Amino acid sequence: MYTVLLEKILRVQPNVNKFFLLIRPSSNKSVQQRLQEEVVNSSLFGVVREKYGEEALSSHIQAKVIPVLGDVSHANLGVVDSNLINEMWNEIDIIVNSAATTKFDERYDVALAINSLGSLHLKSFAGKCAKLKMFLHVSTAFVSGTKTGLITEKPFRMGETLIGAKISYLDINKENELVRERLRELQIQNANQEKITSAMKDLGMERALLHGWPNTYVFTKAMGEMLLENFMENVKVIIARPTIVTSTYKEPFPGWIEGARTLDGLFVAYGKGNVKVFIGDPQTTLDVIPGDMVVNSMLAAMATHSTHEPACSNSEFIIYHIGSSLRNPIKYKDIQCLILQFLEKNPLFDNSGKPIKLSKPVILNTMTEFRGYIATHYLPFLNILKLVNKMSCNYYKSSYANARRKINRAMRIAELYKPFTFFYGIFDDFNTETMRRTLRRSNVDASMFEFDPICIQWEQYFMNTHFPGLVKYALK
Repeated sequence: MYTVLLEKILRVQPNVNKFFLLIRPSSNKSVQQRLQEEVVNSSLFGVVREKYGEEALSSHIQAKVIPVLGDVSHANLGVVDSNLINEMWNEIDIIVNSAATTKFDERYDVALAINSLGSLHLKSFAGKCAKLKMFLHVSTAFVSGTKTGLITEKPFRMGETLIGAKISYLDINKENELVRERLRELQIQNANQEKITSAMKDLGMERALLHGWPNTYVFTKAMGEMLLENFMENVKVIIARPTIVTSTYKEPFPGWIEGARTLDGLFVAYGKGNVKVFIGDPQTTLDVIPGDMVVNSMLAAMATHSTHEPACSNSEFIIYHIGSSLRNPIKYKDIQCLILQFLEKNPLFDNSGKPIKLSKPVILNTMTEFRGYIATHYLPFLNILKLVNKMSCNYYKSSYANARRKINRAMRIAELYKPFTFFYGIFDDFNTETMRRTLRRSNVDASMFEFDPICIQWEQYFMNTHFPGLVKYALK
């Protein structure tokens, strides 16, 4: 997300003074090398490159963008250069936090450190910024969990849990201590890295479900919002909650995307022949929004709140849902059809360069149907293989383990995607629409901040923009 935001600002606001860009440490690349690779050499910056020229762009970025070696999961963001950190505290007037790990079943220790405690560390850092006016935190609309009906732009309060939680209060300090305690136990057991990763993933899902959230990702993002409570005075705090982010609609060009996530995982898995089953309620509304519209809404919020206050919910934070389900909904069944149509005409290729032939997928509308399908089509073979392996003194041990692993993985993926493919909520965007109207009444060039999903023709967008962009940029 940060690259699309940076590209937009460099393209339309070249007079911006300076960016401090926090970049996580890498074992084999310096921050300058990562900046060169992810920004200067990126195809995303092609329009800016044409505007400035190759050498001028590089010089422009070097003059404007200061890469900072650090990590939000550490105090002071992990910045050890005292001169640099003092410069940041003295000059920063807007902080944008888009740092996140987006794996649904991420290790709990990793997700908690980045998605949750990262907010706390940024809040502490912000308190030392003498000129700070605005803090924009990028969350996700799916912090709502599995709520149904119209979901309002409402902030979380510390300790809040969701409907269905088995615990009435969420103690974030306790969650952090649980992680430390479990890691200590695993170290005492001399557990290898694979076992530690598995245990941490299981712990994250267990704690999420216990408090009412469907997975580790949205659970830790919700905690991240809570930890921003009682922010410093005279600083506007904006929380942007995008839904499922897809490739760019228009800017800087249609179809750019950084990687295959959420909805796109289904496209890739089916396109490569790894998945033969589509699971989900065909009437579920899949709330998707192009990445450039997310960035435009973030910039619009910065512009709007730097000049006047729009009429929005009375809360400590200003929440913006950035999605399409209310104003321009699309059903899961329609996206399924578009995936099939596109891949029939434009198949993916295997490692030898041959087009992958796909069979018609099995459409399962409930999790009960899915479990029945697994029980009928895969478990009998697995049971036979288990028996043969036992009779042959474990000769087929590896084959049985691989088959068992594939079934477990399919079941786990189905459970992870269930909150999206069986989602019955609609995200209200009252605050976001109010901001759009405010911009229309102002003297601001509306084309600079296009983020109204009502203009999207979904079939044309998916067939001519998103899927081709996914193949070109994410699967290259």
